Amino acid sequence: MNSLKGDREIEKNDLVTIVVPTLNEAEAIGKVIDEIRECGFEKILVVDGYSTDDTVKIAEEKGVKVVFQYGEGKAGAIRTAIDLVDTPYMLVMDGDLTYDPRDIKRMLNYMPRYDEIIGMRTDRHNIPLVHRIGNRIISLVFSLLMGQRISDPCSGMYLLKTDVARNLELSSRGFDVEVEIAAQISSLGRVIEIPIKYRRRVGRKKLSTWRDGFNILMTILKMLWLYNPVFLFSALAAVLTFPGLGILLWQLYVRYLYGAEVWSVGWTWLGLVLLVIGLQGLTLSVISLLLKRLERRVLRTLSSISSHR
Repeated sequence: MNSLKGDREIEKNDLVTIVVPTLNEAEAIGKVIDEIRECGFEKILVVDGYSTDDTVKIAEEKGVKVVFQYGEGKAGAIRTAIDLVDTPYMLVMDGDLTYDPRDIKRMLNYMPRYDEIIGMRTDRHNIPLVHRIGNRIISLVFSLLMGQRISDPCSGMYLLKTDVARNLELSSRGFDVEVEIAAQISSLGRVIEIPIKYRRRVGRKKLSTWRDGFNILMTILKMLWLYNPVFLFSALAAVLTFPGLGILLWQLYVRYLYGAEVWSVGWTWLGLVLLVIGLQGLTLSVISLLLKRLERRVLRTLSSISSHR
């Protein structure tokens, strides 16, 4: 019985390639490879962004396949891996020792029901405070705009169906690639999060708090433009509610204190117009979100019907 279980685990392990994007990770890459192998995974692909330290040398000495990426940043490494992976699944994890390979087997339990399984980082104290705050904001914006609750769209550990990954249209260059992948797959496929461990990184950090955070937010807006433009425009219109309401309250206050002589009809009309446009935008925003969720349910139903045939 134990032998049968072990054979099944080995068979499952052979279905996935562990992709490790690297850039100057000499301090950690050897330990990362050792931990992955200790968990029973032999298909390891290191995609290097032209490191200037001994990252490539150490990885090659460990006997894993090492390729140099084409394209810029982490997104270039992901595109390179998508083209080279020859297994049905690919799991991406950073090469800085922050992620624990022992969580991979738990993630594999959810294939093939989902197109992407995101490792949701639970040890938040190991993430810098500014990054934690930024990640919460990005998660809130992502969940609101895409119509699906994703707690950690910036996680650097996630499992993808390779054929789904090959249909992605990635335009990102940096660390926002994770958000772009999650946005595209969540709009058309099935995404799930499972809790994983997160450790302090080994080596020099590469994430620029403000630049990459801004790029990630811009990626969310870009995905919104592509997959839910009605919500984008209606949300922009809804913002007019607040200045419109403010102007009307201001005019009512002035009229109450100083009388009708100083009350401005022009300002009142402006506030009224802004308020009406904003309320209409708010209504359209709610309708567009409801339609987006309905669309997701229809797609899931159709996918379920086709899979049972």
